[in-house]
Amino acid sequence: SADGGRSLSLDSIPMGLPMSDPTAWANAMNNLGMAPMGMTGQPLLPDFDPALGMMTGIPPINPMMPGLGIVPPPIPPDMPAVKEIIHCKSCTLFPPNPHLPPPATRERPPGCKTVFVGGLPENGTEQIIMEVFEQCGEVIAIRKSKKNFCHIRFAEEFMVDKALYLSGYRIRLGSSTDKKDTGRLHVDFAQARDDLYEWECKQRMLAREERHRRRLEEERFRPPSPPPVVHYSDHECSVVAEKLKDDTKFLEAIQTLLTWIERGEVNRRTANNFYSMIQSANSHIRRLVNEKAAHEKEMEEAKEKFKLALSGILVQFEQIVAVYHSASKQKAWDHFTKAQRKNISVWCKQAEEIRNIHNDELMGIRREEEMEMSDEEIEDPPEMKETEESALVSQVEALKEENDSLRWQLDAYRNEVELLKQEQGKASRDEDTTKEQQLKLLQQALQGMQKHLLKVQEEYKKREAELEKVKEDKLKIEALLENLKEQENNTSRVCACSQEKECPVEKTLSNSPVKSEREVLLVGIISTFLHVHPFGASIEYICSYLQRLDSKICTTEVEVLMTRLQNTFRQELSGVGASLEKRWKFCGFDGLKMT
Repeated sequence: SADGGRSLSLDSIPMGLPMSDPTAWANAMNNLGMAPMGMTGQPLLPDFDPALGMMTGIPPINPMMPGLGIVPPPIPPDMPAVKEIIHCKSCTLFPPNPHLPPPATRERPPGCKTVFVGGLPENGTEQIIMEVFEQCGEVIAIRKSKKNFCHIRFAEEFMVDKALYLSGYRIRLGSSTDKKDTGRLHVDFAQARDDLYEWECKQRMLAREERHRRRLEEERFRPPSPPPVVHYSDHECSVVAEKLKDDTKFLEAIQTLLTWIERGEVNRRTANNFYSMIQSANSHIRRLVNEKAAHEKEMEEAKEKFKLALSGILVQFEQIVAVYHSASKQKAWDHFTKAQRKNISVWCKQAEEIRNIHNDELMGIRREEEMEMSDEEIEDPPEMKETEESALVSQVEALKEENDSLRWQLDAYRNEVELLKQEQGKASRDEDTTKEQQLKLLQQALQGMQKHLLKVQEEYKKREAELEKVKEDKLKIEALLENLKEQENNTSRVCACSQEKECPVEKTLSNSPVKSEREVLLVGIISTFLHVHPFGASIEYICSYLQRLDSKICTTEVEVLMTRLQNTFRQELSGVGASLEKRWKFCGFDGLKMT
């Protein structure tokens, strides 16, 4: 090429044409300041304004720049645009058929500044190409091929849109009709590495600018950093010590003191200074405690003021509700119309609801105060419950009397409260405060009596339940006693009958020391065991033998039985001191002679 310093690096050369893209065609015509037309001659963009361009910062231009031919007049909105013949110095461009579809274009690469131009005449030179396309903008490089196409790179992206406008034009060199001097131009987007690199550089630059802008914005809204803490010196130590004594500068001074201590400024030389500053900080605690106490006092005063104000509001609500109730009586109710009665009823209901809400709030505050007071009191230990019937009955009677007296006191308090409420409506504002205090005291006393009454009623119910349980147990015991008496009568009768029928030997057996058949068996077994052991045996040895036969036999039972039968068994002592041993021997043969 003629310009040796200008080169163009291309990724690909579009050999085939893709499908028609009317959007790219419309963008190109719009950037040129013309209304884009479709196949039917209708505008593709109905709201097109020829005074505005699609790309920001690009002034609207005419397709026929100076040197490209005649500049057409402004196109009316209702008149289709028609491409005109363009006359150049070395060639002439003839417009395509307006009824044909717009030329097809490929997808526009990002940052595209290079176009592919095909359909050039065989005799076309770079000078002719420059003459045609330099009117679209500054041309940086042209790379011409031997196959009647070339690539043109412009300085700016919007110049590509101007070059796309010439797509479809038929070109003729001079006035020649030779086939080598004619051609049909096809202008399309081309993908070049240089364009992509410049576009990426531009995007990176924009990203850097955006990050810088955000950083400036964040720094503008970032809170300022705290001032640096000065280094320790004797002068600064005296300044900080004075600030620690000032309430307004205490926070700044205590932060400086903390930083100095953490830095390790404390040593033998500065220990006394630091101790005095710590002592000043400790003295500030008293000021803080006093300040807290003052705030608590203000809070308590505010609470009391709120309670007094709430009590006054409740009194006014009571008076308003009393007015509604008196107006609802038949004496005055009959004189109101239906609408007035309805309004009065609604107002009365609303006032009662609001009054109840405020009353519940006031009672809740008082309840919280009573709970706080009750937490400080020491509860008495619970009384011991009596189990005897007489004590339960006396307690129940006492609780009944106490319950009745509490009810009477409660009624009396209620009557007093009602009288006070009636008198409050008639009394003056000076007497309202004293009566309000009396009403508070009476209400507190009433609440205490109600709680005590509930407690007494619960205890009364418990005592009644215990009394019922004792009565039931008593009835059961009486029934058991009657059953036992009947069983004793029956057994006595049976024994009398059996004694009459039994032989005299059994009568004598009943009077003997042996009381049951079990004892008779034990006597026989023990006699046999001791007869085998003529020198006697200890009670443990005898019981160990008997427990093999019956594990329920105990040593005490056997010893008592053998003691009762002195004519059958005899206990002898053998040994001296620690070797003393008790042995039982069978003496039934000698006892038989004696009895």
